Amino acid sequence: MTKLLSIKNLKKTYYSKTDEIEAIKDISFDLQKDEFICIVGPSGCGKSTLLNILTDMDTKTSGDIIKSPNLKFGYMLQSEAMLDWKNVFDNVTLGLAIKKIKTKENMLYVNDLLNKYGLSEFKNSYPKELSGGMKQRLALIRTLALKPDILILDEPFSKLDYQTRLLVSNDVYNIIKNEHKTALMVTHDLSEAISLADKVIVLSKRPSYIKNIYEIKRKENKGPIENRKDKNFSYYYDLIWKDLTNE
Repeated sequence: MTKLLSIKNLKKTYYSKTDEIEAIKDISFDLQKDEFICIVGPSGCGKSTLLNILTDMDTKTSGDIIKSPNLKFGYMLQSEAMLDWKNVFDNVTLGLAIKKIKTKENMLYVNDLLNKYGLSEFKNSYPKELSGGMKQRLALIRTLALKPDILILDEPFSKLDYQTRLLVSNDVYNIIKNEHKTALMVTHDLSEAISLADKVIVLSKRPSYIKNIYEIKRKENKGPIENRKDKNFSYYYDLIWKDLTNE
């Protein structure tokens, strides 16, 4: 496998005039091409801080982040962040417009994604006419439009109801795998992590370090809904739950 990203002894400390807060104590892991990794850990342990450092939205205090040359990240946030006054197509191509790369090739690529995943008929619709699940699918396509090497997903399904969350996670997983994208996702939902990921990284409470990395082995990989029925699902759930509660 091709290694896209290597994190070595990453640390992050926030300083004020009177105090310092150690957010990340020591994190090291590799991310391979086409791999889907989920990160879980207690609230406030630094999961989002880690993602922000990787995408240059924050700075590390020490450690090394080794990236493949010209590596591009695509960041999918908790909110789908659709602009109400723009139609679906303009929302999906917003990143291309901001970066001034609305080329014929890129526009054809977006149209191809919309057609491939059954969303082309909504191109002229507005966000208020769409369901929450549909907005999340479109937010992923907007991220894919920039052709990132690694997708960063920060609790992307947290605002959806349980049934919609399952369906959308299944759709998002299938799109990521079909498009041969590498993904790094933060979630609080253990079932979600185990059903989606090739590996699950478990972080400690703050200041965070890696307690364990689990390679999720399944009889077959059929997508997150069916993966929850795998015989090893409860085994991994119990292991990770013990890591999180044994603090």
